[in-house]
Amino acid sequence: MIPDIEFPRPVRAHEIGGQVRRHALEANEAERFALAARFSLLALDSLTAAVETKREAGGIRITGSFRARGSQPCVATGDPVPFLITEPIALLLTEAGPDGTEIELAAPDLDTEPLVGDVVDLGEITAQALALALDPYPRSTSPAPGVLTEEQAQAAASPFAILKKPQA
Repeated sequence: MIPDIEFPRPVRAHEIGGQVRRHALEANEAERFALAARFSLLALDSLTAAVETKREAGGIRITGSFRARGSQPCVATGDPVPFLITEPIALLLTEAGPDGTEIELAAPDLDTEPLVGDVVDLGEITAQALALALDPYPRSTSPAPGVLTEEQAQAAASPFAILKKPQA
């Protein structure tokens, strides 16, 4: 069973030809809420993408960029850490040869995925690009109780740290 897609923007693969097709995507409020839950975000205020699709010898090339704004929880405090991400999207969906042979790819084609079925979901491709662009360890500028900064930890580990402590 295929899980529900939060941001569906399907395009039929057989309709993608040799001419570039442009697609403007924008997640609505319900889609952003669902994506925020999927990626454990505090908020996803906006998600837009401009992508192009084109069929070529190696498969279907998808290029463009996305922009997202929202906030993630700090890994130490849970405080909101805002983000504004603008990242490129570059993907080649490859079709297996009729006898199952692999296709030789050049270095620019290293971001490849197999094309499964006749549907290319541009919304899911955008959502996956967002997931990869998010900071895996967002940190707030607020100090976390009981957590030392790197400088504080180095100073405490110094053999001379005892000399700096006030005596009673």
